[in-house]
Amino acid sequence: MSARENDFGQPIGPALPDWRPRPLPPRTAMQGRTCRVEPLDAERHAADLFSAFSAAPDRRSWTYLGGTLPETEGAYRAELAAMAAGADPLFQAIVDGQTGRAVGLASYLRIDPANGVIEVGHLHFSPALARRPAATEAMALMMARAFDELGYRRYEWKCDALNAPSRAAALRYGFTFEGVFRNAVVVKGRSRDTAWFSVTEAEWPRVRAAFRAWLAPENFFEDGRQRRALADLRTG
Repeated sequence: MSARENDFGQPIGPALPDWRPRPLPPRTAMQGRTCRVEPLDAERHAADLFSAFSAAPDRRSWTYLGGTLPETEGAYRAELAAMAAGADPLFQAIVDGQTGRAVGLASYLRIDPANGVIEVGHLHFSPALARRPAATEAMALMMARAFDELGYRRYEWKCDALNAPSRAAALRYGFTFEGVFRNAVVVKGRSRDTAWFSVTEAEWPRVRAAFRAWLAPENFFEDGRQRRALADLRTG
């Protein structure tokens, strides 16, 4: 709680005398060591993404998303074209650094420059990306753009409250759980409670340092196993 009070003796929040609305995220690539996060382009990314998502043994990764994988690459290309044309959500393709192929999707959304709040969402990692360092680096790159490059104050993650893997991922990446909005939306004809998570600008330096330490080549054995877990690096 803030110790500041107004003229009526009421507690009020910290002053932000120099605050200015933040810029919108640019449509430029974010380059990492293991991946590149770049604006979604249907012509450039559709074939790769359709192949990557089709390689999954089933469609369980679509359960908590708004749609499902179309039957044909052409239909998927049309969907991606519509997604890429929007500004909010601002969709990104996650490109593998070794193969140069798009292997996942993410977006900035609910972009609020006036208040310095931005959300990451519409996350979909194919089998070629999930549980790999590139997935973590993609999230680190997007968070770094929001805080370091654009100066946002709050970075949000929301998911279906029943989506246990997404909730676990948010905590692993350093987000703080804030609660559940009950009966928040209707998705695919069913009611969804939404779990909310965030990282604030005050927390970002610790989260950033952990990302950097975890992603460093020396944190991995020759077989690719991690030496120290990401959560452990935030606590000590």
